[in-house]
Amino acid sequence: MADVARPLSKEAGITEEEFARRKDYLEIGPDDIDRLKRMNEFAQEYAVPVIDEFYRHIMSHDESAAFFRDPRVLERVKRLQVEYFKRLTTGEFDAAYAENRLRIGAVHEAVDLPTKLYLGSYAFYLRTVAAKIREAYRETPERVLDSFLSLLKVVFLDIGLAMDTYLVRRERTIRHQEEALRELFTPVLQVRPGLLIMPIIGPIDSQRARRLTEQLLAGIRQNRARVVVIDITGVPSVDSRVANHLVQTVQACRLMGARAMLTGLTAEVAQTLVNIGVNLANVNTVGDLQGGIEEAERLLGYRVTREDGTPPRG
Repeated sequence: MADVARPLSKEAGITEEEFARRKDYLEIGPDDIDRLKRMNEFAQEYAVPVIDEFYRHIMSHDESAAFFRDPRVLERVKRLQVEYFKRLTTGEFDAAYAENRLRIGAVHEAVDLPTKLYLGSYAFYLRTVAAKIREAYRETPERVLDSFLSLLKVVFLDIGLAMDTYLVRRERTIRHQEEALRELFTPVLQVRPGLLIMPIIGPIDSQRARRLTEQLLAGIRQNRARVVVIDITGVPSVDSRVANHLVQTVQACRLMGARAMLTGLTAEVAQTLVNIGVNLANVNTVGDLQGGIEEAERLLGYRVTREDGTPPRG
């Protein structure tokens, strides 16, 4: 499929063989292509009025109209849309056609168009075109259904191609975000001699967990820490995998001669850990970071008093 835009076709895995399989699965055959070509003449004529009606519908809903506030953008998109729908009935479904449809998916993802609006727009288009086909074949009504079904096959071919690119691009964006989160610097802060805190923000995977453990152990050695507070308030979710990473980190701290405690566990997280059977028997946990620091100071023998010499109220 040499003529298909290389980055998009490779990204979405749309090879020449895959494109052929999709057409075969949708049963787009010679009869369909013949019907579409016979429709092409009047389809060229109805393209502009259908698109005008199509965008009147879009602009009548605040959510979809928000994407076309700029009149210049609206006119440009309308012109492209006319060309797009004109091509549906040419009967030429080759590499260049696939390239065009892949790009449409990429454009929709780039402007963050919700899939519900994308699919809803197609539904409106099909309803409108169905009326045009019925009008064009009013002398031969038996041709209406077959012609519409042939068009429907191509529409679903287009939707599949566009959605594949849409999803691949969205997955790539999510992957880049996850990589950025993994690269987040997690500081190891010395609160006072012998006491470190590590506030973790963002998701934890195996690679990041290993890096966090290395940072923490280096901090323990460098600062000769005896107590470490690991705060997970900023971790979006804690499952068995994350919990096991944290348990291993606590065990590694113990081998370095430091006592580690975990803070930031919500009631929901605690219940989840109980339900999935994570063994936290050897892990000290405290509800929040402040409580963890206070407990750490107690373990280190520090005593906080008010200026008048009385201890703070707990």
